[in-house]
Amino acid sequence: MSSEPACVHVPLPGRAYDIMIGSELMESAGTRLAERFPGRRYGIITDTEVAKAQLGRLTGALDAAGIGYATVVLPNGESTKSLDHLGEAVDGLLAARLERGDLVIALGGGVIGDLAGFAASITRRGMDFIQIPTSLLAQVDSSVGGKTGINSPHGKNLIGAFHQPRLVLADLDALDTLPQRQFAAGYAEVVKYGLIDDEPFYFWLEENRAAIFDGDRALRAEMVARCCAAKTRFVLEDERETGVRALLNLGHTFGHALEKATGYSDRLLHGEGVAIGMVLAHEFSNRLGLAPGQDAVRIARHLDAAGLPTRISDIPGDLPDTDYLMNAIGQDKKVVRGALTFILTRGIGKAFIERNVDPAAVRAFLDEMRATA
Repeated sequence: MSSEPACVHVPLPGRAYDIMIGSELMESAGTRLAERFPGRRYGIITDTEVAKAQLGRLTGALDAAGIGYATVVLPNGESTKSLDHLGEAVDGLLAARLERGDLVIALGGGVIGDLAGFAASITRRGMDFIQIPTSLLAQVDSSVGGKTGINSPHGKNLIGAFHQPRLVLADLDALDTLPQRQFAAGYAEVVKYGLIDDEPFYFWLEENRAAIFDGDRALRAEMVARCCAAKTRFVLEDERETGVRALLNLGHTFGHALEKATGYSDRLLHGEGVAIGMVLAHEFSNRLGLAPGQDAVRIARHLDAAGLPTRISDIPGDLPDTDYLMNAIGQDKKVVRGALTFILTRGIGKAFIERNVDPAAVRAFLDEMRATA
C-alpha cells in the first residue's frame, strides 16, 4: 500500500464522512471497506470507458478482501444522465438482490457520480453509497456535498436529491488515464474555487498550472485537497443550497444553458461550459460596472493556456438563438419565482449572489457575446 492518503473530513451532524486523497486507493479499497462497512455487499455503477480503465483495479481489491458485488455498466457521456439510464441502474441493483443495508459504489466521473448517487437515494427508499471519482472534475467537485441527479429535456440537473455519500476515495492514479481534454475540463472547476473567494489559491494555480498538467503528484494532491476543503466549507454552511452554497455555481448559469444548446454532447463538456461561463460572468459583471475588465482577460488567458474554451464562438458548430439560451437560463435551479439569479463578481476572489438580474441586460449581453468572433 502507498503512503497514507490525505483526508478531508466532512463533519455533517449524524452523516459525517471522509474524503481520502492519494495513490493506490482502489488497490486498498477492499481492506478499507471491510473495516468501515463489515458484512456488506456492493453494487458498482460505472460506465463503459471507466470500466475499461479502472474497474479491474477495484474488483481485484474487492475479490482479495472476499467482498461480494454486482456491476452495472452504463454508456459513457453526459446523455447517460437520463431517466432511462437511471431506471437501468436501479433495475440492476434490484436484480442483484442488493438489500437496503448494502452500499452502492459510484465509480466514474461526474455523470456516474450524480446518477449513481441518485439511484442509491431512491432504491429501496434509500441506500448508502460511496463515491470513487475517477475524473478531476468529480474529485474536486461533484463527488463532494451530496448533490445527485440527472438531466431533463428542460435543463441540467433538474431531477435529483440531496444524498450524502458515506465515503469518498479520490485515487490520484485514475487521473493518469484521463484524456487531456477531460483533465482540462475538470481544471475549470478547480479554478472556480479561487475565483469565488480565494484569490491566493487562484494565484497559486497560475504559478503551478503547468506542473499540475505535467503530472506532479504532490501538487495534484494539494490541489484536490484544497478544493475539497473549500467545497466542504460551503456544504457545512448551506447543505441544501438555499444560500451561500449557490456561489459554487459561478459560471454555471451561462454554462448550463450552453450545454443544453449543444444537446449535452461531446461538443461541449461540462467543465468547458463552466470555463466559458466563468469568463462570461466576469465580463457581464464588468458590463454592469461591478468588476474590472482586466480580470476577465486574465482569467481567459489562464483557462486558454489550460486548453479550455473561453468564448461562445469557441464552441464548434451552430448554436440556437439567444431566445433559446434565455429560456434555458430561465430554467436554472437558482431562479426564484421567475426572477433570474446570477453569481456575479467584483473581481478575482470576490463572487457574490445577485438576485433579480434584469433579463433584458442578460439578453443584450448574450447578443453581444454571440456576435464576437
